[in-house]
Amino acid sequence: MNTRRDFLKCALAGGAAVATAGAGPAQARGNAEISPDAVGLLFDSTLCIGCKACVAACKAANDLPVDINTTPDSPWDVPLDTTARTFNVIKVYKDGKATLKDAEQGGYSFMKSSCLHCVDPSCVSACPVSAMKKDPVTGIVGYDKDACIGCRYCVAACPFGIPKYDYDSPTGAIGKCQLCRHRMQDGHYAACAEVCPTGATLYGKVSDLKAEAQRRLALKAGDTTAFPRGNLTAGDQPSWEGVVPAYVQHVYGEKEVGGTQMIKLAAVPFDKLGHKPLPERSFSSKSETMQHTLYGGLALPVVALGVMTFLAKRNMPKDDGTEGTHTDQQEGGR
Repeated sequence: MNTRRDFLKCALAGGAAVATAGAGPAQARGNAEISPDAVGLLFDSTLCIGCKACVAACKAANDLPVDINTTPDSPWDVPLDTTARTFNVIKVYKDGKATLKDAEQGGYSFMKSSCLHCVDPSCVSACPVSAMKKDPVTGIVGYDKDACIGCRYCVAACPFGIPKYDYDSPTGAIGKCQLCRHRMQDGHYAACAEVCPTGATLYGKVSDLKAEAQRRLALKAGDTTAFPRGNLTAGDQPSWEGVVPAYVQHVYGEKEVGGTQMIKLAAVPFDKLGHKPLPERSFSSKSETMQHTLYGGLALPVVALGVMTFLAKRNMPKDDGTEGTHTDQQEGGR
């Protein structure tokens, strides 16, 4: 018994020694840095009127089929949430009689749900075959269906529950917003921002969008200001004069999970609009630090190999002469 215990101790100690010699102390990874040319969206909930023009435009731009998931007999294409065939939806918050726009008590407010294009995306970190990739320049989180193996790790990893698996597809596929990257070569941009009549969904460089968001938060509620529409970075874009709402003093997505390229403003607390509080450190940095700690210098594989070797040796028939001696004794007794 002592021999087996000693063997296990040696295996574990040897594995740790080899790993330590080969890798040294693992270094914790911080959040990824955003590209200076990253593009994204600013969604201002106070400007949204719930027309869902963005939902229809997204469907048309991405050639998405009808996606009915309300009731079986419903004739309307009104998805309750994003799916593999619906990349963008508008949800509504309601309280009491819901008569006041953007009021937490007795009011209602709209919220856009689509991919936030994280600066340090968990879906990219979790994908074992690089089917999810982040463009190093634009920062857009894209999806390659030809590389996808249908493991659905991205679905489980996303803190916002955005990537969805298409169970009706014969080959299996993931569906999510890719910020209309296929339209950029023709001079277009995100279809949802192109068609938004109020500028509730605004496209542009993330740096410009953040500056615009901070400008709005600094304004006094009740004053008037210009709200741009379309592509903020393009310049000379249409705008309209509107009354400044009583914004919640927080830009959602500016720091959550390392930052996102779709940021949001609202006059109703974000937790009421379906956005739970999230840490500033990205989940990718945490998981990759853990992986590098366990696998650095083959630490975990070496230890696992030692344990398996011990178990295999323990289950092997003994070859110490005991059986032969016992047989000889039996034959001698005869």
